[in-house]
Amino acid sequence: MKIAVGMSGGVDSSMVAHLLVNQGHEVTGITMSIWDGTFYSTGKHACFGPDEKEEIEMAAEICRQLGIPFHVFRCAEQYRETVLKNFRHEYLAGNTPNPCIICNQKIKLALLPGLARKSGLIFDKFATGHYARIGFDNKNKRYLLKKGLDNKKDQSYFLYRLSQQQLSELMFPLGEMTKEEVKNLARSAGLAVADKKESQDFYAGDYKDLLNINEQKGEIVFVDGKKLGEHQGFWNYTIGQRKGLGVAYSEPLYVTAIDSIRNRVIVGTSAHLIRKSFSVHDLNWIATDIIHEPVEAAVKIRSAQREIPAVINPLNDKEVMVTLPAGGDAITPGQSAVFYMQDIVLGGGIINNSIPE
Repeated sequence: MKIAVGMSGGVDSSMVAHLLVNQGHEVTGITMSIWDGTFYSTGKHACFGPDEKEEIEMAAEICRQLGIPFHVFRCAEQYRETVLKNFRHEYLAGNTPNPCIICNQKIKLALLPGLARKSGLIFDKFATGHYARIGFDNKNKRYLLKKGLDNKKDQSYFLYRLSQQQLSELMFPLGEMTKEEVKNLARSAGLAVADKKESQDFYAGDYKDLLNINEQKGEIVFVDGKKLGEHQGFWNYTIGQRKGLGVAYSEPLYVTAIDSIRNRVIVGTSAHLIRKSFSVHDLNWIATDIIHEPVEAAVKIRSAQREIPAVINPLNDKEVMVTLPAGGDAITPGQSAVFYMQDIVLGGGIINNSIPE
């Protein structure tokens, strides 16, 4: 089989290429260049940053070591228009977006293989180092997205926006493996990236660089409306934030909401963070075409959080209401809520608003 592998210069994608070559497939390494150098950067290791050149050189070296072709495709302009523009728009609307989800859906797993095919490369599947699995439901004739077997590394949360077409063309060879197994195999294979440090964020600098906005003084108020202090821009805060508020109170305070229209940051106690319901829009269903009645499932509202029991109630074709019997805290507009049925991703969407108790 002819397979293109998305290479990042890290151990996961390198191991994917190594495994597929050893299985006898005709493998080609491809990667995307997204850094345009227009933003100041601290130099910390990240997907979008000045160390991209080093990452591409490492990916090229791995491909040379494996004896396979390697191609780089320039995606900076599309990345700026798709990922960075959305990031700025959402932050300035008082939301907290997840740029990695959009990048996976529209750039890494769509634009990149698309550009590769447009250049003349021919391949049957596009493989990446994501820790997730793809299955097929013969009854409903739908491709399924499943959690990776390594619970600590499962990346299905970041992939919930993939379409049926994308899933039909993708391979996730590491979905059945643990991170430790991958590292051990990479060491045995003599791959130089076996113990390479992973990217921990999407941008190597300060997020405020990407917003391109001047400070704007506003009020920090308690949930009852009482003014407690001032801030220099609501975009410096996120739901659930405790440190750096700069206001005094008889007990610890947390950001409970952001009012972008009035440039207000609303704070409260830990009890004020708890929500029993929230709505989700911009839905993408994977295991089903749509839901027409309430569904009991589990929901993950942050990438690093475990799923919690929920009831998903359809409001219309584009929006659902999620009810949490046990409640949930720091539910953040702009973040994604991903619904699971055991290890299968039912679908998900963007958190629209939360309803206080």
